[in-house]
This record gives sequence, structure tokens and C-alpha cells, in this order.
Amino acid sequence: MYTPQHYKNEDLSEIKEFLVNNSFGILINTVDSKPWATHIPLELDKTDDGKDILVGHIAKANPQWKHFSENQEVLCIFNGPHSYISSSWYKEEEVPTWNYIAVHVYGKLQILSEEETLASMHKLVEKYEQGSKHPISLKNMSPKTLRQVKGVVGFQIEISDIQATYKLSQTRTEDHAKIISELEERDSGSKSIASEMKNRKP
Repeated sequence: MYTPQHYKNEDLSEIKEFLVNNSFGILINTVDSKPWATHIPLELDKTDDGKDILVGHIAKANPQWKHFSENQEVLCIFNGPHSYISSSWYKEEEVPTWNYIAVHVYGKLQILSEEETLASMHKLVEKYEQGSKHPISLKNMSPKTLRQVKGVVGFQIEISDIQATYKLSQTRTEDHAKIISELEERDSGSKSIASEMKNRKP
């Protein structure tokens, strides 16, 4: 991912927190010489020996998994908030732009066993059921229902590289206050960008 130096985020702990909170990503590999992408939860985790991994699963009906190779590098894309930035908010004339947060993760993929896949699904459900009024657990589901795990392919990706772009008007410090004020009057994505800018006041 092309990222100008002033937009790069190399704070690994902050990036990992972003991945935990924005885990619905895009898994990309090559299928029949064409890029193929699937939108799925990709959960940040660690191996027993402390290596950072992403864990996920896709349907066996999805041909993408038939092209998984343990020697093939895959790309996972995660998007955060984004917002249009009007140049009418600047003190000097300039073209408009877009502020956004995006993280690209590269790594080698390994297919999981059925038992490992089911264990990862338990963790996934437990994470997202925490805020439910009436949380469910896979532990309480019948063997018949859990047989659906046979219809998916689980995998883990050992992370080899992380690239993070936090484009938050870093080159327009003189306009920060106005940009933040205008963003706070717009939609939720714009408000989130305003909040990120406040957290990184120049």
C-alpha cells in the first residue's frame, strides 16, 4: 500500500487495537490468475509460541479456499472510518481530499483442522455475543447444528508485514480546528475521523 511518510502509523500496539476493533476485513488471494476477495471476520490472535496471526473461515462453496497454498502470501485489508474533507474548510485555496484509516496485513495461510476451526468459532461467537441482551454460546447448541462446521474451511494467517495508513490532515495543522469542527457536524464516519484527529493534535 502506498503511504506517504507523514501518514504512516508504525505504532504496532495501536494498530493491533485497530485490528481487534475493526476485524471485518477482506481476504485476497489469486484464483485462476485473477485477484479474489472475500469479506469476512479476521480475528487477531497469537500462536502458542507468541506469533501474531489472523484467524478466519470461509464457506467450502467459495472456490477461494481451493487456491489456498501454504507457500502463498495473502493480503487482508481492514478499513476504519473515513470522510470527505472539503477544501472550503482551509484557510488557503486547495483541492478537496479524503481522510481515512486503513490497514493492510500480509502473511502465509495455513488451513486448520475441523477441531481447530470449531475452537476458533467458539472464540468468535464469545467475543461478539458479549454485548447481546440474551447471549448465545456454541456450547449450548446441538451436535446437529454444530455439524454446519463441516461446511466451512478454517484457516490462520501468520502475519509477515503490516502497513497502516492514518490520513488525518497531518499536513494541514493550521486548519485542524476548523476541519474537526466541520466534521463533528456531519455523519458518524466524519465524527469518528474528527475524534481520531483530536487524539493526534499537532
